[in-house]
Amino acid sequence: MPDLLYEKHEHYAVFTMNRPHRLNALGGTMQAELTEALKDFGSDPEMRCGIITGAGRAFSAGADLKEMSERNSGMAAGAARGSTLTPTTVQFSRHPKPFIAAINGLCLAGGLERALDCDIRICSSDAYFGLFEVKRGILPGYAIHHLARLVPFGEAMYMMLTADRIEPEAALRWGLVHEIVTPPKLMERAVSIAGMIAANAPLAVEGTKAVAQQWRQLAIDESYRFGEWVGRTVLNSADAKEGPLAFAEKRPPVWQSK
Repeated sequence: MPDLLYEKHEHYAVFTMNRPHRLNALGGTMQAELTEALKDFGSDPEMRCGIITGAGRAFSAGADLKEMSERNSGMAAGAARGSTLTPTTVQFSRHPKPFIAAINGLCLAGGLERALDCDIRICSSDAYFGLFEVKRGILPGYAIHHLARLVPFGEAMYMMLTADRIEPEAALRWGLVHEIVTPPKLMERAVSIAGMIAANAPLAVEGTKAVAQQWRQLAIDESYRFGEWVGRTVLNSADAKEGPLAFAEKRPPVWQSK
């Protein structure tokens, strides 16, 4: 069974993260399959809008921390560990065609960041949100650069610093999502929005998105560069290894850095 389901319909496509046994954690072969699906989607002139959702009870729980723990344990001590951004982010906002996140359940960490990268977000009343990275000794990725560009600064900082669980009503109030619907109506509403977009002039839609995203991402590369500098310290720390390991071993973490 593929880790990503890609279904094309008339003028729109549905991308379904399909690792329900791992709450659609962003691991396995999902990224490679998404990259291939996006190539097909982008090259098909009949495809005007994409919908991103998850299989089962989760949109996505974010990075696969078990895979991360295994990867960390195999790394040489002191090895550089890259930026806070990964290939699982910055794919939808920079794509010329618009994307809708249909958030069907829990939407955490990198999973929330995947939704943030979409142009429009709607959610089920069963959904909830969180950026739990600081609980694992690591940094938010996409959100550390983009969240405060989408919601008020104080709300963004609350989410990232407390790692609190955010209910759908708060997400709607803050502007994190555009609309809340009942679970059975989620995909129906997402398809309805995709249909409205697809009925418009394709070039005008792509031009509107291009200008809007240019504004949203103004000076973002400078933020990425600074984030990479900070990330080298945080992500090379003992805590960054301890957090995912503690999660994998189902125990409280023992932090070492001060």
